[in-house]
Parts: sequence; C-alpha cells; structure tokens
Amino acid sequence: MLAKITAKNQLTLPKSLTQAVGATEYFDVEARGGQLILTPVRIQRGDAVRAKLAELDLTPDDMAAAVAWARAPALVAAVVNESAAAYAVKSKEAAAKKATPKA
Repeated sequence: MLAKITAKNQLTLPKSLTQAVGATEYFDVEARGGQLILTPVRIQRGDAVRAKLAELDLTPDDMAAAVAWARAPALVAAVVNESAAAYAVKSKEAAAKKATPKA
C-alpha cells in the first residue's frame, strides 16, 4: 500500500493496516536497511507513571518518604492539632490585650 508523508513530516497509515495490528496509539519507529519499521506499542499506566516519576526526578527514597508520611495520619493530626491550639492561645492573648483598658 502507498502512504504519503506530508510537508509536516506526518504519515497517515491505511486503516486496514492499523486494524490488522489492533488498537494502538503508539508505534516504536526505527530505520533499518533503508526501511522504516513500525512496531505497535501498548503503553501501560505503570509505564506512564514511571515516565512521570523519571521526568520529576523522583527517587525510590522520595517515594518511600511520601508513603511513610501519608501512612502517618496520627502524626499529621497531632501537628495540625498542635498548630490549631497554638493559634487559639495567640488569639485569646490578642483578644485579652484589646479588652484591657489602658491606664
């Protein structure tokens, strides 16, 4: 079958050929002996996640630390409650200062 490459370097594959290899969005492309070889690639969600982690330069240690943090709700709750309590004390002190008549 004949396929034409556009001025933008795009190639439309005949529908009968793409149906023959099954539903896929991606092809591995290589040049071998003056020919272009297209191999269907099925991208898995795990592959996409690994690619994003690599893009963000996240290491296994980063991931382990994030999971440990997420699994420590008691620690997180304690920090939040401590912050809320400190804010309440400061608010009461500020209100008391405003309410105290100046001599």
